[in-house]
Amino acid sequence: MIRLRALLRRSRGEAGYSLIEMLTVLVIMGVVMEALTTLFVRASNAEVDMNNRFRAQQNARLALDKMRREIHCASTVTKGTSTSPSGPLGAYFINITLPAGCPTNSTSATLTVTWCMQGSASRWGLYRVSGSATCSGGTRYADYMTTPNVFDYTAPTAGSGLLPKVNIDLPVNIQPTKTVDTYELKDDIVLRNGTRA
Repeated sequence: MIRLRALLRRSRGEAGYSLIEMLTVLVIMGVVMEALTTLFVRASNAEVDMNNRFRAQQNARLALDKMRREIHCASTVTKGTSTSPSGPLGAYFINITLPAGCPTNSTSATLTVTWCMQGSASRWGLYRVSGSATCSGGTRYADYMTTPNVFDYTAPTAGSGLLPKVNIDLPVNIQPTKTVDTYELKDDIVLRNGTRA
């Protein structure tokens, strides 16, 4: 019995936390956890956005590199007509004639390759159609272009001794409403197998 009384006395003497103190601690922890959660969510969204932009820009660079190899080897290029949305250049597709010796021509005859833009509004994709002079189907090489008019062809003037060239301007932006984030690839590619003026 003496032991029981001693235990009761000891337990009455211990002070615990009050309800007000517990609620205050919970509110403070809630504010801290909310701030940390917001920070992690924003960092995750920024990483996803950065990866998407990098992937879109990398695909555009690889597409431009492939076009550069094909245009350098091409004997002739014809450009398509303009589409309704205005762009930096005048055409939304080009037809390239590749001779039999070109690395990207696996046939023993000349091959027509079409590079074209397919899409609508502010999202366009860059496609390559092999063996056809039309822009239907094909393989998409790049995405998130903001305008379809990305090609132009410049024939050399008579007596200049210059080769023909293709002007390319690829504006890439995964969020077209933010024009400050536009990544632009521009190049003038000369047809090495073209006819000099």
